[in-house]
Amino acid sequence: MKLGLVIDLDTCVGCNACAVACKQWNTSGTTGLLTDFEPYGKDSTGVWFNRIRNYEVGDYPNSKTVHFPMSCMHCDDAACVTVCPTGASYKRELDREDGVMKKCTLCVDRIYDENLPEDERKPACVMTCPSHARYFGDFDDPNSEVSIISRERNGEQLMPELGYQPVNKYLSPREKKNVGTYVNETNSIKAVKDWVNRLVTR
Repeated sequence: MKLGLVIDLDTCVGCNACAVACKQWNTSGTTGLLTDFEPYGKDSTGVWFNRIRNYEVGDYPNSKTVHFPMSCMHCDDAACVTVCPTGASYKRELDREDGVMKKCTLCVDRIYDENLPEDERKPACVMTCPSHARYFGDFDDPNSEVSIISRERNGEQLMPELGYQPVNKYLSPREKKNVGTYVNETNSIKAVKDWVNRLVTR
């Protein structure tokens, strides 16, 4: 079993609901607070397992804003684990010392919770996405939703050249058709004067 996410960059609207749902679930779920510094103070900082980056691509009038959600890629060969000199980094595990999640676990406490209905056993970010830009499933199953959509839309790993073998995949924005623009060649002040003159001469 190889669980992971597919994120559709063509559908994501950059609303940050995934980031907020992740924060809420991992802060008030079964494990306790995330490692936030003064979470209710004036200068609060803290842990966000999801972040959304926004990029403008193309030139006007054929430009597009691409919202790029970023989180743990759940790499097969995760450098963040192997590089840690103390052995404190783990894949999809709870920090037992602090009793909190230190990274994205794909909401392991949700996906294996048999008290939840089957269709709700998904990560919080997937459940809350209003534009349905996130998919969750087993990449080892060729008939799973994530496998099928990755095949059909050429799902891509993020930075595969690094050799970490990320499990999560992104669906690139589809080619946008050029939109015709209307340029009014008429001087707008002259157009208003002509309209007023026609109105007055009736």
